[in-house]
Amino acid sequence: MQVVRQVLPHVSDFRRFWKQTGPFEFALTSAEFPPVLLGPEEWIFGHTARDVLEALMGFAPGKTKIVRSDFNVKNTRILRPTHLIPWKIQDFPEEWNHVVCDFFVPEGHLTRAVADRMNAVSVPGDDVHQVAAAFFSLLENHLEAMGYVWLRPRENARYAAIQAYLSEWEKDEKDAGLI
Repeated sequence: MQVVRQVLPHVSDFRRFWKQTGPFEFALTSAEFPPVLLGPEEWIFGHTARDVLEALMGFAPGKTKIVRSDFNVKNTRILRPTHLIPWKIQDFPEEWNHVVCDFFVPEGHLTRAVADRMNAVSVPGDDVHQVAAAFFSLLENHLEAMGYVWLRPRENARYAAIQAYLSEWEKDEKDAGLI
């Protein structure tokens, strides 16, 4: 089991699901309404950050993937903006075309921030693996600014730190008279 998507409208549903199916290292949902790339009250759970993020973006074999873009420095027939690198995400989620972000622009073209991250953190593998690792690392660190709730392990914990979030959620439900 790589990733599990589950609609959990109440804190009691979350606790029950976590006890029966979990625990998981990572959990993600939308912090905004309407949710982006998720259904209402939908969560994505997984044991690696990359699996959860790929599920959010709709990565699938032969569908969404990181590819060389037309902005390749070797292609002199195309005007290339200086802040873009010759990589893009094919089948980029249209909903993210309006997100203000420093490591991608609309249509999934990747920026110098991804190249800078690649230079800062060495990852074994070919160029595609290095670009993907840098992109997902940046994405993981910017999820909250993009309108998501991202629960992950803290310090030496093996599983996502959920207690503080669930306590706040439970308080909100009590205040709303739902429990």
